Amino acid sequence: MSTSDRMGGNSTLLWLSTVPWLLLVAIAAPLLLAVWRSQTYPTRVLVGILLVPILCSLLVALWAPLLLVLAIVDGVILVIAAIDYITLPVASRGGRGTRTAESRKTSGVGEAEGEAGGSQSDEPSAPAGRLAAERKLPRTTSINAATPSELTLRNGTRRTFRGFVRDDLPEGIEAEPAVHPVLLPPLSKATYTARVTPTRRGVIDFQRVYLETFSALRLWKRQIVLPVASRLNVYPDMKQMAEYALLARTDRLSLIGVRRTRRIGQDSDFERLRDYTPDDNYRHIDWRSTARRHKLTVRQFQSDQSQRIMLLLDCGRMMTNERAGMSLLDHSLNAALMMAYVALSQGDSVGMLCFSDRVHAYLPPRGGRNQLNRLLQAGFDQFPRLVESRYDQAFLHLSNHCKRRTLVALMTSVIDEVNAGQVVDYLGNLVGRHLPLGLLIRDRQIFDAADHPSDDPTRLYRAAVAAEILCWRDQLIHDLRHRGSLVLDVFPEEMTAPLVNEYLRIKADHLL
Repeated sequence: MSTSDRMGGNSTLLWLSTVPWLLLVAIAAPLLLAVWRSQTYPTRVLVGILLVPILCSLLVALWAPLLLVLAIVDGVILVIAAIDYITLPVASRGGRGTRTAESRKTSGVGEAEGEAGGSQSDEPSAPAGRLAAERKLPRTTSINAATPSELTLRNGTRRTFRGFVRDDLPEGIEAEPAVHPVLLPPLSKATYTARVTPTRRGVIDFQRVYLETFSALRLWKRQIVLPVASRLNVYPDMKQMAEYALLARTDRLSLIGVRRTRRIGQDSDFERLRDYTPDDNYRHIDWRSTARRHKLTVRQFQSDQSQRIMLLLDCGRMMTNERAGMSLLDHSLNAALMMAYVALSQGDSVGMLCFSDRVHAYLPPRGGRNQLNRLLQAGFDQFPRLVESRYDQAFLHLSNHCKRRTLVALMTSVIDEVNAGQVVDYLGNLVGRHLPLGLLIRDRQIFDAADHPSDDPTRLYRAAVAAEILCWRDQLIHDLRHRGSLVLDVFPEEMTAPLVNEYLRIKADHLL
């Protein structure tokens, strides 16, 4: 065989080995174009089918007649894929979805029914040629509370939607189930229910609904995004308030650490009858009720003096530390709301001021049932910020807007001398006009390091540093009390009961 013949044979083999790849590029080009134009992707089924000609193309160089078979297989795959692509439903004629109004539903929903995991209706309830979505959520819920969510898809097209639908899950939201199977015939609707659980408080915005639909042979899938805006306001957990109300009615507040306090002097307004306890004044025994109930019963009186409480919440960088899965600000907000609930039930007026490097929210002291809702609205969307707290801005705002004598409770955490000096000065300056109360949050790690020394040099050094910090902290508390301020030094997860007890003691001793 001559050299020219060998070169011709090599070029023929090279051409034959190149043709299958050219055919593969010819098939892949429309696939890539479809992905770019309409967010359509091949499924695993189509990818598996395409692997057959790819593997067979490796044998063309060894057996040339396989080229014709491979070309036929490629053509058949291309035709089937193109026909199946035409059956893929689209979201709408002019866009990718329709925006629905925010739902204001406040009642729960039952389990979904229907063959696709939802309840279906044959009534055409969407605009002709469009796919619409609607979400129904309560406007408010509590943190870690399972909340019903209802998602409705309306198919106004002439094609069937098969696939899966998933609701938007912003940060801090968990859903069960997170994905729903969809089988939506033409001109129909389906409703899917889930339970969403917020793991953080604040405003949570739902923006979209995601639909993944398949073609008839499931060779293609399309991602459809429907813009559906909803807003969920997540409030702190209010279970402690319900627990307090229940225990107060049954005179068992000691179970949550709230002590009974005796008032100095005699109050004149009758409140209710209750069971006798050993620390009650025997002159308050109601003998008629005792004879009727065959049980010692006393008359309880209440003070007619309405007092004012202002809660100052530090939202600066020192409140970003976490304990028991919650930030120090979360613990402070829960304790503040509990104290506000108790004070409002006593007929007092409560306000709130949230600040970091500036004043974020201010609510003047008021009484009444609706004030607790206003406090919730003012504080539920406040988060700790990585900025230095400006105590001067907070106390200046307080001085300009709060003129009457008030119990001012500052909830903060200090570990440096600069902030500690400001807290001492500003709380001390309130003495006389107001009654200042400083609630200082402890760092449990520092206390644990000081309480558990070891022979290990590293741990021993940590214990020595922790003990020095605690000595400095004791001096800070002494300085606050020397300036005339009341002080509570508590761990974050244990601050509610001491704060309520201190308020009740202040009220019983008529310090305001």
